Amino acid sequence: MKQWIGLLARLIVGGVDLLAGLSKFSDPAGNVRAVRAYRILPESIVPTVGHALPTIEIVIGAALLVGLLTRFFAVLAALFFLAFIIGIASAWARGLEINCGCFGNGGVPADPQRQYAIDIARDIGLLLCSLWLVVWPRTKLALDNLLFPHHERVADGEQDTSAIEV
Repeated sequence: MKQWIGLLARLIVGGVDLLAGLSKFSDPAGNVRAVRAYRILPESIVPTVGHALPTIEIVIGAALLVGLLTRFFAVLAALFFLAFIIGIASAWARGLEINCGCFGNGGVPADPQRQYAIDIARDIGLLLCSLWLVVWPRTKLALDNLLFPHHERVADGEQDTSAIEV
C-alpha cells in the first residue's frame, strides 16, 4: 500500500514541479522580478536564483515523474517547498502584496492575503508528499525499481541473503 501512496505522492510532486518550471522557463526576466519582489535574498544572487529556479524545478519534476533517484529528488523538493513556505509567509508577515511567482508571473492577485494562505497550504501539502517520499522512496512504476532491484527486495522486507556464507 505504501508503494501506491508513494506513486501518487511522486506523481503529484513531480507534476507540480514540472508544471511550475515549464510555466516560468520562457520568462527569465519575470522570474528574476518574482524572486526580487520577496526582498529576502541579497541582490547579488537574485538573478542567479531567478534564472536557475525553473530549470531545477523541471529536473526535479521529471526525475520524480519517472521515479529516478526518488529519495534524493524528494529531499530537494522538500527543501524547495520549505523555502517557498518561508518566503511566502515572510512576504505575508511584512505586508508585501506580490504574486508568489509559483507558476509564472500573473500579476498581484486581487486578494493577496487570501492567496498567501492558499499558496502556503498548497506548499505544505506538497512538502508532506515530498517527506513521504524521503521516508518511503520505493514506489510503484519507478525507474529506481529497474536500476536498483536489490534495494527493492530489501525495502519490501525480503531477507538479503547475498552476504550469507554457506
